[in-house]
Amino acid sequence: QVQLVESGGGLVQAGDSLRLSCVTSGLIFSMYTMGWFRQAPGKEREFVSSISASGDTTYYADSVKGRFTSSRDNAKNTLYLQMNSLKPEDTAVYFCAAKYNYNSRTDPRNYNYWGQGTQVTVSS
Repeated sequence: QVQLVESGGGLVQAGDSLRLSCVTSGLIFSMYTMGWFRQAPGKEREFVSSISASGDTTYYADSVKGRFTSSRDNAKNTLYLQMNSLKPEDTAVYFCAAKYNYNSRTDPRNYNYWGQGTQVTVSS
């Protein structure tokens, strides 16, 4: 049984930092591209970042580029998202997801497994 469990969300002020974690089990973590997505109330789920299976390649949405950093520890089956200089518009539920195909990394439909999400709220 595959499980992805996010943690690290919370309520912070604009300019603060948070580090999200996504602990996985039941899959060969080192073989999966991992992604971070977010969904704000009334909006569609949007791509935030992805990281290759080896961890040597990362991609970011323009809205978070330069502020967010994805990383992974394949020995711990864990994915991370370091979020700095947070803005109120970053407020959303953040999801981690695992993908085992060569399809677009930004399309949530291409991800095979999802976590339950963790809430990030940034106050102004």
